[in-house]
Amino acid sequence: MNWKEQYKDRITTAADAVGVIKDSDYIVCSHAAANPQVIMRELVAQKERFSNLYIYHMLPLGYGEYLLPENAKHFHHITNFVGGSSRESVSQGRADFIPCFFKDTPNLIGSIFPVDVAIVNVSPPDSEGYCSLGLSCDYTKAAVEKAHKVIAQVNEYMPYVGSTNKVHLSRFDSIVPCTDPIPEIPLPSITDVEREIGRNCASLINDGDTLQLGIGAIPDAVLLFLKEKKDLGIHTEMFSDGAIELVKSGVINGRLKTLHPGKLVATFLMGTRALYDFVDKNPAVELLPVDYVNDPAVIGLNNNMVSINSCIEVDLMGQVNAESIGIKQFSGTGGQVDYVRGASVSKGGRSIIAVPSTASKGKVSRIVPFLSPGAAVTTSRNDVDYVVTEHGVAKLKGRTLSERAKALISIAHPDFREELKEEYKKRFNK
Repeated sequence: MNWKEQYKDRITTAADAVGVIKDSDYIVCSHAAANPQVIMRELVAQKERFSNLYIYHMLPLGYGEYLLPENAKHFHHITNFVGGSSRESVSQGRADFIPCFFKDTPNLIGSIFPVDVAIVNVSPPDSEGYCSLGLSCDYTKAAVEKAHKVIAQVNEYMPYVGSTNKVHLSRFDSIVPCTDPIPEIPLPSITDVEREIGRNCASLINDGDTLQLGIGAIPDAVLLFLKEKKDLGIHTEMFSDGAIELVKSGVINGRLKTLHPGKLVATFLMGTRALYDFVDKNPAVELLPVDYVNDPAVIGLNNNMVSINSCIEVDLMGQVNAESIGIKQFSGTGGQVDYVRGASVSKGGRSIIAVPSTASKGKVSRIVPFLSPGAAVTTSRNDVDYVVTEHGVAKLKGRTLSERAKALISIAHPDFREELKEEYKKRFNK
């Protein structure tokens, strides 16, 4: 049987595809913008069949009704990263959070977290019958490889990304064709504060550096100040629309990368339709599994690696909390520590924690004497290199506790410097 016949043989409705799922099964869904929304809507439509269905989904963009309170008796969500759609369910105990590095998720799947059914959102097949996993390689490829059953939502809108980020359709037990729009993340608005943070971060970036950039106003603000740089590269957990202009202008070309030269390397993508069209069948874009892309040893093979991440707060010792507000889980570790440590073993590497100096419209300092009670330490004081705010750059690596505190106070918001200085006196002027 050739692949076209296999394809026709596996086509079914969403209702029939979901019909093979049994109560108490463990489900893994493709990540972020690759959320298989058509299948997930049908799963909720059939919810009365389930009393305890386990769903691992790192970040569900778009449809996520299985997370609503009225569906708690049917579905149990498990994740290692909390987003807008899952924050309430985690805080109210209707979902469970796993502390772990993003790079470790493929190893969790199929071992600690079983996978009875993988539900994925893929591109139409190519001339050889391979479907791209599209915008989500990360842990999704491992889920497809390890699952007992695979339900594929074959989506006309899903871009074909990368040369190895693909699965032959013979791996799919059922195929549901669809034309469901891919969830998009709107372009961020960049404030004056973020612009100054971007300018300060850019001062630490040199021609020929390889960058880890995420999504949001701060990464996009950094990119604004890189237009005069030369021969930059990308090796990152994910990138978004902000990088496209610099790629098209030739600033980002990967020519000097010591690993995957010429390639924009990531493990997942999310942004606007413009990004999805840019990466579709683009030979310069390579999506690879997260246990490779985020492995610090692999990251460190890039000379002059620069990682840029953000956080919620930094204490005067340099401890970084990037994931919780007190005991309330707000996001997750993600790839921050993976890249901080990867940059530290890179020849000429640097890592940057970039953060506005205040929160809550200026009422709260993000540079604090102590982390909030119950807060998680995401990046340890031993790992932190640079901290950047709109007020400047603090180099922490290799510095004493008193030197660190002094440097952090100098980049705190002026409204909070005096109380931070008082804490400094208590600790170091005894």
